[in-house]
Amino acid sequence: MRFVVFGTGAIGGAVAAALHLAQKDVIAISRGAQLDAIRSSGLRLRTPLMDEVVKLHAVGAADDIEFGPDDMILLAMKGQDTGEALEDLRAAGVTDQPIFCLQNGVANESKALRLFPNVHGVTVMMPALFTVPGEVVVQSAPKTGLFYIGRYPGGMDDADRNLCAALTDAGIAAFPKDNVMATKYGKLLMNLSNIVGAALGHGAPAPGLRETMRAEAEAVLAAAGIDWEDVGMDHPDRKAHMSFTKVPGVENAGTSTTQSFLRKTKRVETDWLNGEIVWLGRMHGVPVPVNAALTRIAARMARDGVAPGSVTMDEIEAEIRTS
Repeated sequence: MRFVVFGTGAIGGAVAAALHLAQKDVIAISRGAQLDAIRSSGLRLRTPLMDEVVKLHAVGAADDIEFGPDDMILLAMKGQDTGEALEDLRAAGVTDQPIFCLQNGVANESKALRLFPNVHGVTVMMPALFTVPGEVVVQSAPKTGLFYIGRYPGGMDDADRNLCAALTDAGIAAFPKDNVMATKYGKLLMNLSNIVGAALGHGAPAPGLRETMRAEAEAVLAAAGIDWEDVGMDHPDRKAHMSFTKVPGVENAGTSTTQSFLRKTKRVETDWLNGEIVWLGRMHGVPVPVNAALTRIAARMARDGVAPGSVTMDEIEAEIRTS
């Protein structure tokens, strides 16, 4: 059994490195400065309990791999890049190997199922940072993360159990879940506030904004008849297995959206987080002015190269009034 980790940012890099350190067979698909760094110096994984440089086997494209029937493919790119990655996998000869979506949002699985029959959702709770090529940081202990894994659209099978076992060996608490998408929708509700911190600045006050965004989203999910499970800080699995723990010498850069702006990417995942709520709201006739406004703000920030923390509450409130 080999693990093909497609994407080596914060989550993919941390998972690939952890699996490698657990002596699993891993190959990663990476790109750009991250690929160059991994090839030249390895991938450094820093957690509260370890600081290791992993000599990870990394390639630059899916067609650099000869895929076998026992491969398990782990998608770890942002939602805006999923479509292209799936096309690359199909062109590289992937057929019915299990494909696991280790991604925020809830749209990646349906994209994958259009092209492949064996799709699995993964709810990822891992406070990870990727701001420097060649290094990923995970701020969690005693486990480096908490994952729920199950088939899409429902059920679970041996592939889910096998991945859970491998991740558990690698120091990640992982559990098979019959209705994994309920936990992914719960995580989606948490991720709606990513853009708030990115726009206003990490830790900046945003009176009532996060609460209003979530209230819109919960109304939308209720109208759409979508079940969700709260996977927040009070969840017993989180209390048992992980808590936010700073890594010495590392400044917390904020959420994955903030990290994307720091790396000056031209696209961010907000369209697949808040944008999911906007789409569902429009489908079911539920007003979503706050999530719509923040989605537009995120798109402008990415397009114009705006630094995190450059937007004011007055600007956000003005944008909401235009929705």
